[in-house]
Amino acid sequence: MDHLNLLLNIGQLDWVFKGSSSIENLLGNIVVMVARHMHADVCSIYIYDHVKDELVLRANTGLKPQAIGKIKLKPGEGIAGTVFEKNEPVCMSDGFTHSSFRYFKGTGEERYKSFLSVPIVSGDSPVGVIMLQRQENNRFENSDIKTLQIVASQLAAVLGNIKMIMSLQDATPGEMTRGKKEQLAGVFLKGKAASRGYAYAKATLAIGAERFHEIAGQAFGEKYGLDDLQRALKKTEKELITLQKAVEDKLSDAASMIFNAHLLILKDKSFLAAVTAPVQKGKNAPDAVIAAGRKYIALFSASPDPYMREKVHDIEDLVTRLIRNLAGREAKLPPVHQRIVIAADLYPSDLLKLSSEGVKGIVLLSGGVTSHVSILARSLQIPMVIVNDKAVGNISDGDRILIDGEIGNIYVNPAKDIVKEFKDRIDEQTVPSAPPVMKPFTETKDGVRIKLMANVNLLKDMELLSHLSCDGVGLYRSEFPFIIRKNFPTEEEQLFVYRKLVEGAPSKDVTFRTLDIGGDKMPAYWEPANKENVFLGLRSIRFSLKHQDIFIQQVRAILRAGYNCDLKIMFPMIFSLEEFLQARDIVMTCMAALEKSGGVFNNHPKIGMMVEVPAVIEIIEEFARIADFFSIGTNDLVQYMLAVDRTNDEVAEYYIPHHPAVLRAIKRVADAAKAAGKDVSICGDMANKAGYLQFLIGCGIRTLSMNPVYMAENQKVIGEIDVAQAEALTLRLLATGDINMIENELFS
Repeated sequence: MDHLNLLLNIGQLDWVFKGSSSIENLLGNIVVMVARHMHADVCSIYIYDHVKDELVLRANTGLKPQAIGKIKLKPGEGIAGTVFEKNEPVCMSDGFTHSSFRYFKGTGEERYKSFLSVPIVSGDSPVGVIMLQRQENNRFENSDIKTLQIVASQLAAVLGNIKMIMSLQDATPGEMTRGKKEQLAGVFLKGKAASRGYAYAKATLAIGAERFHEIAGQAFGEKYGLDDLQRALKKTEKELITLQKAVEDKLSDAASMIFNAHLLILKDKSFLAAVTAPVQKGKNAPDAVIAAGRKYIALFSASPDPYMREKVHDIEDLVTRLIRNLAGREAKLPPVHQRIVIAADLYPSDLLKLSSEGVKGIVLLSGGVTSHVSILARSLQIPMVIVNDKAVGNISDGDRILIDGEIGNIYVNPAKDIVKEFKDRIDEQTVPSAPPVMKPFTETKDGVRIKLMANVNLLKDMELLSHLSCDGVGLYRSEFPFIIRKNFPTEEEQLFVYRKLVEGAPSKDVTFRTLDIGGDKMPAYWEPANKENVFLGLRSIRFSLKHQDIFIQQVRAILRAGYNCDLKIMFPMIFSLEEFLQARDIVMTCMAALEKSGGVFNNHPKIGMMVEVPAVIEIIEEFARIADFFSIGTNDLVQYMLAVDRTNDEVAEYYIPHHPAVLRAIKRVADAAKAAGKDVSICGDMANKAGYLQFLIGCGIRTLSMNPVYMAENQKVIGEIDVAQAEALTLRLLATGDINMIENELFS
C-alpha cells in the first residue's frame, strides 16, 4: 500500500512544487518521500552533466549532506555510473562487492550495503540515476525494482527539466516589434471548419514568440520594485499550479506536467537571481524579467538538442505570464481565458494549454482540417476555423470575433443583427444536451449488420461512447500522448493511459495504431534531421523501426494493457511486405520477453496494417496472406495517391477523396480482404461523411470507424441504405473516370 501511495503522489507532483522553495529543496523533498515510502535508509539522485560527461549527486537523504554536489562519477564508474551507462537496474544485497563499486570516505555509507539503483530516462535522453540503500540485513526484492523503475519514469520529465536548467549560461537574443494595423469592422472571412461549434468573444493575438518579442520592445513608464516582483512570482506560480491541476482533472492522458518547466524555472536560483539582483540595484522589474528571459532563450535557441530548443516556448510563455502579473494593464497583454485566440500555427501542446486556460475558440492561419491540431481541437471541443486570408493580419487585440465552426466562417466586429442571429446557437452549446438517440446496433435497410467503431484521440473521447451504440474502438491514435507532452512517455506512462482506454472501451474491442508521428504530427521536442517533405520523411512505422527502443516500449505497454480485451495492433504507413514482417517480429519478440518475465499480457493479438501508401495496392493480395486485418486510412491514402499536401490550403481543391483512383483502390483492398477471409475497415475522414457511406458499404466494407460525434447521424443514414442498391451505385462509380459525374452520384 505504501508503494501505491508513492506512485499516486509522484504522479501528481503539484503538492511537491507547492512545498518547495527552490530546485534544491524540491529535490530534497523527492528523495525524502521516496526513501520513506520505499522503507530505504538512503535515497540519492544523480543527474548527468552532458558537458562534463559526469554524474553529479544532486540530492540525498541518509548520508552526510556535504556529499551533495561533491560526489561525481563518470559513466561506467561506481554502481550509479554502471547503471547509467548500461541503462539497466542493479540490485545487490552487498553492493560493496560490485566490481565497479566506489567508496567515498566521509559520507557515512558504511552501514548501508544493500543497493538498488535504476536509470532515469526522459524519452530517449538519459537524465541520471536514482539509488536506494538499506542496512545489509534488509535486502531489496523484485517488487522494489519494478516500483522504483515506475517512480523513475514518473520523475523523468521533472528531473530532465532540472538537468536542463542547471546547464544554463549567459546569452542575449535580438528582438522584434509588431506593426500598426488597419481597423476592421463588420468584416466577413471565409475559412474551413476544423472543429465544430460557435464562439463569440474578444480576440487575443498570438502566443509565444510573437507576444514575447512585442513586450521585449516595450518601454514601461511606471516603476516596479522588488515587492511587486515577488508578488508577481508568487501569483504566477500559483496560476501555473492551478492550470496544471486543470489539465490533470480534464485530461488524464495528458497530465504529463506540461507546466513543470515553467515551475522549475521559477524555483531556479540563477533565474531568481537574474530577475531580483538588478531590481535590488534599481532596475525596473519588467526590464529585469525580460532580460532574464532573453538570456534563457538565447541559451536554448543555440542548443543542438531539439528538446532544449523546444524549451524556448516555455520561457516565452513564462516571461509573458510574469509581465502580465507584474505590470498589469501597462503591459497591454490580454488574457486567454474566455477569448478567441488568433495564431499563425500551434503545437498540440499549445492547444492543450489553451484548453486548460478556458479559451473559447481559435482562428488558425495555417494547417488543414485533417491535421492533428484540428483533430485534437475536436476532441477538446474547441471551435476552430482555418483562414488563409491576409485580412486576418489586421485583427487587433480586443476585436470582437464570431466563429461559425459548422461551416468555417468568421466575422470580425460583426453587426448586432449578425450576433443576434447566432446567439441562440451559441447559448445552446452551454446547455448540457441529452445523449443522441441510437438503436442498439446498426444495420442497413435490408438488415445487413454494420459495425460502428470509434476513432479515439484522447481518453476524454471515451466519455461520449457510453451514451452511443458503439461496437468498440476502431482506431486509437496512440501518438496523441506523445505529441501533447514535453518528452517521449515511458512504458509505464503509456501503460497507465492504455489501461484506462481498454477499461472504458465498448465490448472490450480495441485497435491500437502504433506511433504515427511525423508529417503534421511532430512532437515539439523531436526534430527530424531533414525538414524537407516531412510527409515523405521519417514518419510512422519508419520512425518506430529506426527508433526501436521507443517502439518496443510502446508495444510492451499495449500488450500489457490489452491482456483482457479483443486486442488488435496495426502499423501505419506500411509500404512493403518486409517492413510489415519486421514490425510483426518485434511484437513477437516483446511477447516472448513478457512471457519470460512472467508478466500479464495479451498473447494472441491480431496484427494488421493501415492501407495508406499507394504502393501496397498493387501487392494487397500478398499482404492479405500475412496480415490479420486491414484498416484503410483515407486521409493519407488520398494525400499520397493524388500528390496533395492535406495541410496546404493552396492545394485544398485537389484533395478529392472521391477521385476515381481512390475509389478503385478502396474497392480492390476490400475485395482482397474478403477473398482472404480477413477483416477490413475504414478509419479516415471518409467514414465521417454521410455522402460516402453508400459507396463504402457497396464495396463490401462492414466496419466503419469514425469520430463519435458522427455516429448517431450516420446510423440513421445507414438505416436508409439498401445494400443491393449500394452495390449497383459502387459499380457505376467504379466504371467512370469523370470526377464531376461521381460527385453528382454521391452528393446530388
